[in-house]
Amino acid sequence: MKPDNKNKNLINEFTPFLERPDKVWFLKISVLFLFIAIGFYAFYVQVKKGHIVTGMRDHVVWGIYIINFIFFLGLSYAGALISCIFHLARIQWGKPLMRMLEMTATISLVIAPVYILLCIGRVDRLHHLLIYARIQSPITWDVIAIVTDLFFCFVFLYFTHIRDFARLRDLPEIKVSRWRKRLYRFLALGYRNTPEQAKYLNQALDIMAAIIIPTSIIAYSLLAWLFGMNLRPGWHSSIFAPYFVLTAVYSGIALLIVIMWIYRKVYNLEKYITIEHFYYLGFVLIILDLFYGYFTFSEYITEWYNSQKTPTLLLYKFFNFSEYGGLFIFSNFIAAFLPLIIIGIPWFRSVKSITITSALVIVALWIKRYLIIVPTLETPYIPIQDNRAEWVHYSATWVEWALTLAGIATFILFFIFSSKIAPIIPVSAMEDKTKKIKIFYHKKN
Repeated sequence: MKPDNKNKNLINEFTPFLERPDKVWFLKISVLFLFIAIGFYAFYVQVKKGHIVTGMRDHVVWGIYIINFIFFLGLSYAGALISCIFHLARIQWGKPLMRMLEMTATISLVIAPVYILLCIGRVDRLHHLLIYARIQSPITWDVIAIVTDLFFCFVFLYFTHIRDFARLRDLPEIKVSRWRKRLYRFLALGYRNTPEQAKYLNQALDIMAAIIIPTSIIAYSLLAWLFGMNLRPGWHSSIFAPYFVLTAVYSGIALLIVIMWIYRKVYNLEKYITIEHFYYLGFVLIILDLFYGYFTFSEYITEWYNSQKTPTLLLYKFFNFSEYGGLFIFSNFIAAFLPLIIIGIPWFRSVKSITITSALVIVALWIKRYLIIVPTLETPYIPIQDNRAEWVHYSATWVEWALTLAGIATFILFFIFSSKIAPIIPVSAMEDKTKKIKIFYHKKN
């Protein structure tokens, strides 16, 4: 598969990012490994002393481990859903963003289940899910959905890399180690971009994308049904499945904007990730913001008119600043109103403001998951009496925060490593003449 001179120059733009890293790269890796090492130490402390080192107790049995699980799982399904829609709809301006979405989907889906293992406490009994699984249990179907979606995401990610692996294999001047060249040769699977090979690969990508879209929606809906089928106030809701899917896509778009800004800044990709990309995704963020506001209002208004005592107690906690009032106001203002103000008003709209707003939305939606989990567990149907306050109220410990930061560091680390194996921009998609892909370039940028 020999590229012509024009395509060869396009490949050469990205080869410096794949070659021997500099000292700054090693410094970044060292810092990330430090966070991961602290996380491993926290895990050792938890295994040795038990869950007593966490904030989880008999009443609040779930904490930020489950929150991180839900959050990373949502990012994964959002990345898979958006990338497959871009692919099937042949959205040309989305081509430079495809790999970021695919990497987000796969990496998040690898990290998310780890937090379940940290939460259950008896990893040695994990195989019981297979031996004693009950087919009518939503948990069983959730495990099946996650494993199935992880397989599909890995396959789709690999298929989208084959053309780039073939181009890197046929680039003799690239300065990488011998094992990397052998790796490119192996992963390319003998692809030479013949009409027959291109036809079969395109068909495989279309089939995988068509499968992943419903799989992602069903998988995250199953997770929502785990809550919705419970009678606890704040969880027992028929809108939880669409609410979860919407929130996942919302947080996924916000994360994509942040990742775009980082790579655009670090690798000088202004020619491929243009100001139009930020504006397009910013407008998508506004649309999702409106839907999110509607679903949030629907959730709380039904709880407000509930005549039962327990839902009322839960709702009052959200307006009590001595409990969760501050988090409630922050999360709902940022997630439901800030994008409308910053992105909707042209005077405030810029690449930097859209990115900052997206970062704040990510934090707000993580807090939203926190408000779904913790206050509900602190508000049981039967009043809790004669118990210590620390047994009833949840407060995360340094162990939980260390493992949370370790998960975030792992997410970033996988992104950095993947950017050293293949270009973060799918070069083959950008240089494929048969698709006539237009690369946006804003001269003022």
